[in-house]
Amino acid sequence: MSISLEDVSFLLKIPVTGKVVEVDKFARYTEESRSDAIKMVSNLLGVSAEEAEEEVNITKGLTVRKHWLKSRWCPKAGSIPRNYPPVECTARAYLLYLLSCTLFADKSGSRVSIAP
Repeated sequence: MSISLEDVSFLLKIPVTGKVVEVDKFARYTEESRSDAIKMVSNLLGVSAEEAEEEVNITKGLTVRKHWLKSRWCPKAGSIPRNYPPVECTARAYLLYLLSCTLFADKSGSRVSIAP
């Protein structure tokens, strides 16, 4: 049995509304899916296309590292973050990290699928 949106809504007390997002194009790793993944990371998380491409290249797949998410959006206390993204992007990164650690954990324990 898998986790449904209704389960997520109930557990996290977050209303689930909006349009459905289809992720069929991310089912297999292709050059097109890689390019789409880089655009999605760049647009939704507020990072440069170069930084998104570097991260996708490091993981050699359609994933990003949890360490990258945490270090990019949760700087050490007292440090001033560089080019801090808007609040919406920070919230998306936090939710991606939170859900990847709890509901959508994978075997590696260190990567987050861009489109689970």
